[in-house]
Amino acid sequence: MSRTYRWAMWLVLLAVVVAMLSPIAWLVLTSLKSPAEMASFPPTWWPKEPRLANYGDAISKVNFVGATQNSLTIAFITTTLTTLSSAWVGFGFARLSAPGKKQLFVVLLATMMLPGIVTLVPTYLIFAKLHMVNTYWPWVAWGLGGSAFLIFLFRQFFAGIPRELEEAAIIDGCGYVGIFWRIFLPQSWPVIAASVILSFTGAWGDFVGPAMFLSQDSTTLAVAMASGYVNDKGLPMNNLVAAGAVIYVLPVLVLFLFMQRRFVSGFSTSGIK
Repeated sequence: MSRTYRWAMWLVLLAVVVAMLSPIAWLVLTSLKSPAEMASFPPTWWPKEPRLANYGDAISKVNFVGATQNSLTIAFITTTLTTLSSAWVGFGFARLSAPGKKQLFVVLLATMMLPGIVTLVPTYLIFAKLHMVNTYWPWVAWGLGGSAFLIFLFRQFFAGIPRELEEAAIIDGCGYVGIFWRIFLPQSWPVIAASVILSFTGAWGDFVGPAMFLSQDSTTLAVAMASGYVNDKGLPMNNLVAAGAVIYVLPVLVLFLFMQRRFVSGFSTSGIK
């Protein structure tokens, strides 16, 4: 590989990194600006006097602590139930035999092409008739239903585990429930990490679901931030919106950095049989 080619590749990668990080940098810089700098034209790129007080105002302007607790509760319920149910269904598709299993798996994969917004209104009507509105039961039901994509990941990972382990466990008198909990699930940490990150991110960033199913007192941080950062005239306070957004992404960023290696490994090993 020539030196010119290497330099060209480095320049391309550098341009991609700058393009990817520039929105984040703009968000952080905006969170440090004053209202006057936000209203100036042409816009100022760098704040003259960075205002760290914007972060304190972003927390005090809305019910930040209460909304964060609600978001964490929903994210915990969704992440735990979705991961366990998806792993169990994936195990069934990978190791159990039943008539029509392949056809049912195809139907499961086909549901990934159905936008979630299409089923939102029918889902709301069902939950309303079951008196589940303004409760966390919809997220329990969604979690128990699993995720088609995560079921596919677990199925691909479990299909690559040698049959000898399963047969040895059966000879020792272990049933399929014990095989799943004692052998398959402990070996699937890479896929579990991927499932935890994807499920937590989806639940933490969900806006439409909490806005429809929860009241203003029990809503999540995403809904509270979307409607809480306005001034006396009802105009958005974009510097506080940016400050709140920076704080909002921190839990997801910390979770990803903590489980990054297993997250990447989960995707790479799920396609190897």
